[in-house]
Amino acid sequence: MEKKRYFYWGLTIFASVCAIMVFYDTVFRNGVLLSLWRTLAKALRPVIYCAVMAYLLAPLVNFFDRCILKLAGEKSKRGLVRAGSILLTWAVVFLILYGLFSILLPQLYQSVVTLVGNMQNYYNTVYAWVTQLLEKNPNIETWVANAIDEYWDEMRDWFTGKFLPQAQQTITMLTSGVVSVLAFLKDFLVGVIVSVYLLALKEKFAVGARRQLYSLVSERRYRHTLRAVGKVDSIFSGFVRGKLLDSLIIGILCFIGATILKLPYAPLVSVIVGVTNIIPFFGPFLGAIPSAFLILLVDPVKCLYFIIFVLVLQQLDGNFIGPKILGGSTELPSFWVIVAILLGGGFFGVAGMFLGVPVFACFYALINYYSGKRLRRKGVENDDLFRSNDAVRIYEPKTEPDKKDSGA
Repeated sequence: MEKKRYFYWGLTIFASVCAIMVFYDTVFRNGVLLSLWRTLAKALRPVIYCAVMAYLLAPLVNFFDRCILKLAGEKSKRGLVRAGSILLTWAVVFLILYGLFSILLPQLYQSVVTLVGNMQNYYNTVYAWVTQLLEKNPNIETWVANAIDEYWDEMRDWFTGKFLPQAQQTITMLTSGVVSVLAFLKDFLVGVIVSVYLLALKEKFAVGARRQLYSLVSERRYRHTLRAVGKVDSIFSGFVRGKLLDSLIIGILCFIGATILKLPYAPLVSVIVGVTNIIPFFGPFLGAIPSAFLILLVDPVKCLYFIIFVLVLQQLDGNFIGPKILGGSTELPSFWVIVAILLGGGFFGVAGMFLGVPVFACFYALINYYSGKRLRRKGVENDDLFRSNDAVRIYEPKTEPDKKDSGA
């Protein structure tokens, strides 16, 4: 027992020293460890791709497993069943990608070309709006003229001193960007191949991970860890997979509705609405505002149709499609969803706005678990005690009766 305690003390001291060294190297030195971490992450990029793809496609593989076993019987060879499930899963994935690339991409490209070709007309339209606004408001016109005179020299210096050099660097990067694209495609293809292997043996990997965990910790901690991992998996799988599927459905519905209403730039608008719908709460607004402005430049009446259509679509998503797909995957109140989006977006941008919600939900579930455990030890089973106006009186110190009064 004494040796075990010394072992834990040594392990704690070693971990603390390593943490201090990492902090010192990151803040006060050249960040050698961070550079090593980036190199390691770059080398393991195909493995990261395969893990993400396998995690997203695992429910579809399990679904095909059940279907094949029902058709072929429970005595079928598991290896052949899994091989068929993986083959069907990737067939569905490539079929969806083919549909998107063959139908959506050509129209999307045509929309972008039309948008670029009409930029001068849109500029004239906006210029006419601004001119009309300034003619009706002389005070605003004077302020705008003074601002232009004041900042013109700064704008010219910025254009010649910063913009042109950065544009040259961008062109140089684009000319050498073919190598980056090929590297990404290579990592992606390797990730697809490894994901097939991972999906085929995912149960064996799970058994091996549990065996190693059980060998390192006690049975009590083993069960607690499995329970925690299961909760994290339910939150992430329900939210990430559900939100991606929900956004895909919303994008397709937006494309169908925009095509029926004959809205301009229907493919481009549908992509914007579908992609931004991934971001909870703020996503619909982030996608609808620029799309509405783009349509407004072409036809104000159709812009009104688009706004009404998006409102109906978001109501359908919020009240029917979203709850059916997502359910209560995060169990996070709306206020904390907003907090998670703002914190995640502030630290990690758009990816943080998307992943901040499930990460925050995991911490929220952990805090609720430990607080509920401590409350049950105190005999509190529900919130009736905290709803009572006399809850504070329970913790008031009890005063003992005066001995003189009791003697009397």
